[in-house]
Amino acid sequence: MSLLQKIKSPSDLRDLPLEQLPQLAAEIRERILQVVGKRGGHLTSNLGVTELTIALHRAFDFSQDRLLWDVGHQCYPHKLLTGRAERFDTLRKDGGIGGFPNINESEYDLFNVGHAGTAVATAVGLARGDSAMNRDSSVVALVGDASIVNGVAFEGLNQAGTLKRQFLVVLNDNEWGISPSQGALAEYLAKFRASNFYEDVKTHTKNILPKLPLLGKPVFDMIAHLKEGIKATVSPGQVFEAMGLQYVGPVDGHDIGHLIEILDVVKHAQHPVLLHVHTVKGKGCDWASAEPGKFHSPKPFSVESGKVTLQGSTGKSWTSAFVDALSSIAKTDKKIYAMTAGMPDGTGLSKFAEQFPDRYRDVGIAESCTVDIAAGLAKSGMRPVVAVYSTFLQRAFDQVFQEVSLQGLPVMFCLDRAGLVGSDGPVHHGFLDIAFLRGFPGMVLMAPIDEVELLSAMELGFALDTACAIRYPREQIPAPVPDCPKFAIGKSRRMRDGDDATILCYGTVCHDAMAAAEMLSAGGVEVGVVNARFALPIDQAMVHDAFGGGRPVVTVEDHSVAGGFGSSVLESAQAQGLGAARMLRLGIPQDRFIAHGSRAAQLADCGFDATGIAAAVQSLVEVPDTVDLRVETTQTATRPTLSR
Repeated sequence: MSLLQKIKSPSDLRDLPLEQLPQLAAEIRERILQVVGKRGGHLTSNLGVTELTIALHRAFDFSQDRLLWDVGHQCYPHKLLTGRAERFDTLRKDGGIGGFPNINESEYDLFNVGHAGTAVATAVGLARGDSAMNRDSSVVALVGDASIVNGVAFEGLNQAGTLKRQFLVVLNDNEWGISPSQGALAEYLAKFRASNFYEDVKTHTKNILPKLPLLGKPVFDMIAHLKEGIKATVSPGQVFEAMGLQYVGPVDGHDIGHLIEILDVVKHAQHPVLLHVHTVKGKGCDWASAEPGKFHSPKPFSVESGKVTLQGSTGKSWTSAFVDALSSIAKTDKKIYAMTAGMPDGTGLSKFAEQFPDRYRDVGIAESCTVDIAAGLAKSGMRPVVAVYSTFLQRAFDQVFQEVSLQGLPVMFCLDRAGLVGSDGPVHHGFLDIAFLRGFPGMVLMAPIDEVELLSAMELGFALDTACAIRYPREQIPAPVPDCPKFAIGKSRRMRDGDDATILCYGTVCHDAMAAAEMLSAGGVEVGVVNARFALPIDQAMVHDAFGGGRPVVTVEDHSVAGGFGSSVLESAQAQGLGAARMLRLGIPQDRFIAHGSRAAQLADCGFDATGIAAAVQSLVEVPDTVDLRVETTQTATRPTLSR
């Protein structure tokens, strides 16, 4: 039996001899490589944090103590050590374990977390709450993948420095976020890594630790000595020390024994400590550590004779189509300036950066700052594009309001991963962007259905003198629909005629609606399908035509039904004095979060795949008793059955 098979909980880890822990780390890496190779997922971050995770669970008892994760995608070793090793094969599958900390999976996961920068602040809250409740627990915030540059992280550090109790921030510094770390702080940390201080501290600590008791003034003096050594050896202007945290490090994040020694000391300090740990993203796998960005979150892959082959895609992605369109326009428009918040590969902008390095900026994991910089660029006369995942734009809501919309500035937001995202699950679903953006005066919201429409939407967006947002999902882009008219403000596109009902669609769900219409047509029901294109300003004539004839209306969107496109349609109908007696709004339900799994399964669960749309129309259409319009699903096709 392997060592990993023996670990049913962290208490089993603490029973292992110290000399067996490197073997356990190797087994954890092997298991992660095996499962991510089959399922896809976050690879290099988890390979890099393996020894650190083992050391933390060895030094602390997180059934009583508190461990909070920042950028939760680095939690795979943690899951393997906390009772989920036997189910690890189900990673990111429908009904399986999630790729992020999940409060429904384990007592060791305290928050569902996928966004960066939050761990320190929530840990401060836990620390203060535990003290108020007279609960004796240690609190650890593990910050990694460059999320320390996030503004919320610094706000949390500012609060952490005021604590008068144990509090440990572990800075997992691997020089990377999802892409290489950006900004002045990254350069600042690099200076520490480049120094020789770590070896000096390691030697000195090994000599002193055996002579120290675990509690009392000697420990305080030990940490104070480390502090003074750092100041003298590296820099007198420590940013973390200035914020009230005692700085220790940098230490080797792959030396388990030394990590445990350090943790056993600093965990008893009754004041805030920041432990700076240097790890290698992709550690233990040569091809992964050689290209940590490429293998940050790869698709399933196979390895043969050291050569890695990623599972092939069947077509072009929306992300690729976006950057191709942007690059095409930027060749003639020299004012276009593209920005991302730590996601150059995920948003496609790494390709743009190769062509236009002087008109590109990766700000790092700092969405609020990114939007404010874009506002400044727009004020200067440039045409900034902020490429961001829909879920991450939520982090910059106030900046979109205050610095962009209120100023009437022409910033374009290109929202990747809009709607349901599949295996990344609830922390990454982009289900709120329509709702929180359509309240801004002057904002223009667009959703294309193919690559031709995407280019047209962007061309229109760059011609506007106000802000706009273009949303598209995480999937392959469909073949273009012929005879595409150019985008014009507030004008929809009729895709299909039909007198029995009307389906109003926003975005790529239009293809599902067209499939549903064909299914219904086979059963004798003819449905009109309209590609709305705009959620703001909405096409008033489209709404009048849909409701004016008294036909049933179904709205479809890959977004929450609360405050989304369907709500906009209802508001327009009410403003025009139109009735809506027979209407259904299809979208992501408001009463629950949608679990991780395949995107196809999520669409079906929410009822706006082709079958769900057809069923919704059927529920509204009055048909003779002799006509059976039940939708049946087979392994080969989904179709309605017609009987007479």
